[in-house]
Parts: sequence; C-alpha cells; structure tokens
Amino acid sequence: MSLKNDLLLRAARGEKTERTPVWLMRQAGRILPEYRAIRQKLKSFKELVTNPELAAEVTIQPVDRLGVDAAIIFSDILVIPEAMGLPYQVIESKGPVFRKTIRNLKDVDYLKIADPVNDLQYVIEAIKITKKELKGKVPLIGFAGAPWTVFAYMIEGQGSKTFAKARKMLYTNPGLSHILLQKITASTINYLNAQINAGADIVQLFDSWAGILPPGQYREFSLKYISQICDEVPPSSLLPASFGLPPAVSLWRAGRQAGIPRPPMIVFAKGAWFARSELVSLNCEVIGLDWNMDIKESRAVISDAKTLQGNLDPCVLYSSFDEIRLQTKKMLKEFGPFRHIANLGHGVYPDTEVEKVKCFVDTVKEHIA
Repeated sequence: MSLKNDLLLRAARGEKTERTPVWLMRQAGRILPEYRAIRQKLKSFKELVTNPELAAEVTIQPVDRLGVDAAIIFSDILVIPEAMGLPYQVIESKGPVFRKTIRNLKDVDYLKIADPVNDLQYVIEAIKITKKELKGKVPLIGFAGAPWTVFAYMIEGQGSKTFAKARKMLYTNPGLSHILLQKITASTINYLNAQINAGADIVQLFDSWAGILPPGQYREFSLKYISQICDEVPPSSLLPASFGLPPAVSLWRAGRQAGIPRPPMIVFAKGAWFARSELVSLNCEVIGLDWNMDIKESRAVISDAKTLQGNLDPCVLYSSFDEIRLQTKKMLKEFGPFRHIANLGHGVYPDTEVEKVKCFVDTVKEHIA
C-alpha cells in the first residue's frame, strides 16, 4: 500500500519536501486522555505492551489527535532483555525493575539471542495491525534500544542517574561486557528486521544513556555495536524468511544496488555530543539531536551527509502558546528547510498539555521556509 503522506521518509533520505515533517518521541502515551482511559482499565503497563490490538490503538491515537506525520509503535525498549530470558516489571512511580540482574558469565550464558517470531510476536502482530488500520495515512516507525542502554538496565536492575553498576562492569569485566553487548546486538538486529518485515517503514535506535559514558568508552561499548546494527538491518524484501542473522555481507547494500531502498534508520544518542563527528560514518540516514546540541554547530560537524532530527527542549511546551510558536519557528529557521525532521530533543513529558503539543505540531506544519 502506497503512503498518502511520505514526508518523513523523503526527508530521512535527503529528498526535498514541501514542508518539514514532524513527530514526537513518546507521542503515544500519557499526554493523551484516550491513552489514559485505556491504561486505567488494565492492571499493568506490560499488559498494554503485550496486547497487540490495544498497542495498535494507542499507536494510532496521536496521529488522529495531534496530526503528526508518523506513528511510532507502542512498545518498550526492555522487551529485548525479556525475550533474551531476563524478565522485567514496570512499577508505578518507579519505572522498570529487574528482579534478577546480570552479574557474571554464567548469567550471560543463560541468555539466548531473541527470536522475534517466538519471543516478540506481540510486537510484530501490533505492527501488522497498526499498518492495516493506518491505511497508508502516515509511515510507521519501529524502534529498539541501543545495546549499551539495554545493557545498562540489565546490569543495574532499574533506572538510575549514574548507572554506576553498569559502568563498573565496563571497567572490571570488559570481556563479559562485550559478550553481553554482542548478544543484545544480535537480538536487536533480529528484532528490527522482524519489525521491518512486518511493515515498519523506518526504525529508530534509542541510546538514551549514551551521555553518561566518557568518549573512549562510548566508542568501545556503544558506537561499535550501533554501527553493526546499522550495517545489518536490510530491506524487508531481502530478509531471510527465518529472521536469522543477516550474512556478513550486508544485504541492504545489495538491495540498494538492485534499486530497492531500505527503510531508513534514525540513531538518537542522547547526550553524546562528543560523538557527532563519528555518527556521520554510521550507515544510517538520520541523526537525532537532543536539546543541548547546538543546531548550527551540529550541522557543521555532521554536514548535509545526514538528515537531522530534533530538537526543541521538551520544557518549551510548558510555556505559553505564543512562546511555543516563537521557539518552534526559531528552531525551524536554524535547521533550514531540508534534511530536517522536527521533533523534541527527548520524549514529551507526561504532564504536558495536549493542546500545547498540538501547537508545536501545527506550527511546524504551517511554517513556510
């Protein structure tokens, strides 16, 4: 089915667009009363994540309510460790919690490489349902957590300001760290391939905790694994039927030579301002910027080789409607009319007023460069 609105995909690939496309990280969630009404009927957050019909419904809600140019599948980055054999719970007001954490090589050996067909079928089914219900209105974004960010939760056991236990592991047992990161990477490649095969038009890697690592460790324990994922996520039409790991020679390169463009990939490494010049070398089409990354400086470092995504401070949406319009227009002017996808510099905060989010979206859509 052809897309009625393909602005996001064209912007991601560097093609000219009539206007700047816009979507928001965490757009499907607590800011919408429609979402809260569904959530109140359920016992847990995970019950919603693992219900394909309901996940599809809340995925589509912001498309209808906010008028964004893309839907992003409602899920969680921690479905990967659970699929590998490390279950988690989401506790209200506390967040994700792992009762068991990874402490030694025996724990790592116990984990398997996730098989999306058997272990993550609820996400795959949610994507299929969403694609059918969208009826080509806008593209669907799939996503996964970057290996380092997923690793951090698997070692720490919960959210943290410092992730000191996870960072300690990098120093005290780098060998074990690499083995675990490689398992997460292989699982993530399988998972993203399965999402694309199910209908995701574009995928994003969230490296939410990139900024807590020093540059050297980020290169060794995060960037190299992100690079591997970017190299090994092929076009859906060339995926192995078994969703197994792609061969060493990247299939998407062969597909591009045959005139089959792969679904674009976005890499969002929050806080990794120091790695912007290295992100250019990744086989991805889009680099996400957080709100602390200067736009003009980032464009100079990254150049026009990549489309940039972002990066309004989410707290701007707490201000007046006039201020939201002013700051949004300022951001759009700095990015320029091409190779830009408008977004926030991180996820929209749950207590943000819906009409102020819509003000941001409408301002982007009405902007004439």
